[in-house]
Amino acid sequence: MTRVVIDAGHGGRDPGAVYKGRQEKDDTLDLALAVGEILKDNGIDVVYTRTEDVYDSPSQKANIANEADADYLVSIHRNAMPNPGTATGIETLVYEDSGVRAKMARDINTELEKLGFKNRGVIERPNLTVLKRSNMPAVLVEAGFIDNELDNKKFDDQLDEIAQAIANGILKTTGRDNSAEIEPEEEVSNGKPVSTPKFYRVQVGAYKNRNLANALSKQLSNEGIPNFITFRDGLYKVQAGAFSQLDNAVRMEQRLRRMGYSTYITTR
Repeated sequence: MTRVVIDAGHGGRDPGAVYKGRQEKDDTLDLALAVGEILKDNGIDVVYTRTEDVYDSPSQKANIANEADADYLVSIHRNAMPNPGTATGIETLVYEDSGVRAKMARDINTELEKLGFKNRGVIERPNLTVLKRSNMPAVLVEAGFIDNELDNKKFDDQLDEIAQAIANGILKTTGRDNSAEIEPEEEVSNGKPVSTPKFYRVQVGAYKNRNLANALSKQLSNEGIPNFITFRDGLYKVQAGAFSQLDNAVRMEQRLRRMGYSTYITTR
């Protein structure tokens, strides 16, 4: 089972950014708990660095994730500027803009952008302890600016939607996005097969056991390969990409074979 550590930034004697009496540590805890509940509902094993107003250093929080043998660490924060009200939007910080951490950061930002937030992008911050000392892919989400009135109104009015967006981004990266993970054997309408566009896909594995398919899907996701699982002919098939042009599928297959996978191209 995929394990994600959710970190509510700051806490206890460390309030984080403060604006007109509003404290970052309170907002981050509310949002972190909401994100965690959604992930648990989707089959993710969730570990929190805190569930109440207590203080742990960034190093201790990284250690919590390391000791939990987590697959991912997501730290929730709010942003602030030296001059209040001069910036708006969301951004996600990473130790290095590469690999699965970069994919998760972009997946989360994309989902938050759908809510109307300005997407400020993915930013490298190798000096941040919680990102530097974690042994797993880690991201730090800045969920709007606490010193911006409009961002605060959106945060308060749409807390559940913001939590869902962050969770959706995490689920997309981990391959647990149920909306795209499993395809039906055949689409029908009024008892007749539905004609669907042809896409070239690169099949990497096929299993009777769903857990084996999940493990391969997770491995591919960790290596930055977009993939999904389709169920056909009694088998869970792990496939990468869905290309309208054969040349693109060939390039994906060559990439996977260089990585040591046995593959073939299919349209089903």
